[in-house]
Amino acid sequence: MKLELYQIDAFTESIFHGNPACVVPLKNWLPDEILLKIARENAVAETAFFIDNGDRVHLRWFTPEIEMDLCGHATLATAHCLMSILHYPGDRIIFETKSDELTVDVKDGMYYMNFPSRMPEASTLPDIISRSLNIQPKEVFKARDYVLVYDSEDDVKNIHIERSIFDLINLDPGGVIVTATGTDCDFVSRYFTSQSSILEDPVTGSAHCSLIPFWASRLGKEKLFARQISERGGQLYCENKNERVIVAGKAKTYSVGYFWVE
Repeated sequence: MKLELYQIDAFTESIFHGNPACVVPLKNWLPDEILLKIARENAVAETAFFIDNGDRVHLRWFTPEIEMDLCGHATLATAHCLMSILHYPGDRIIFETKSDELTVDVKDGMYYMNFPSRMPEASTLPDIISRSLNIQPKEVFKARDYVLVYDSEDDVKNIHIERSIFDLINLDPGGVIVTATGTDCDFVSRYFTSQSSILEDPVTGSAHCSLIPFWASRLGKEKLFARQISERGGQLYCENKNERVIVAGKAKTYSVGYFWVE
């Protein structure tokens, strides 16, 4: 079986930046074990598989290890693939996903993703995570992910995870966000996942489901500009809308090709 494969850098305007995702259109669903093998072979943080049903697009996300409940950068990559390569009609895409219905509106090359809000609550940091960190957080919160708040952007830049300790905990399907106010943006973050092939995710849209309501409350503003300060880096345009959040960004196509499965 010959399948199309698109690799797209999300939350960036330049290739080799942002977060790379693979996007695979399907006519019918393949067995989950095959989808997982494809994601593993692609060796990026997320592979998105979709079936275009006309008025809605059924979308699923796989890491090299598991199926995810929500992935922002692979959703953005899929929207970019549909709009810029596959000529999807209109300027709104409705995705059916594990996180219910998600909409993406497209305007002037910007993709506005409407996601569920996940306001984190005060929590206690597990000892394993604490021991894996070279700098301890000022505050600890949790929703799907742990949200560790630091004093400064420099602290976030200088975070080091001792992986041999960090991988002793299973946070499936969540991870650890480290965050602080930014010097040239409203807030910055980095994102780490234990027991995964890719320790640090370059740009994590789904993490902003918690970061947006958190920083909107802290900073007293509903529209925010954020940077994820991984090595590749990315920019996110955010809006808090009570039970929902808008996570917006741009994308660039890196490659277009085919692969075969037996």
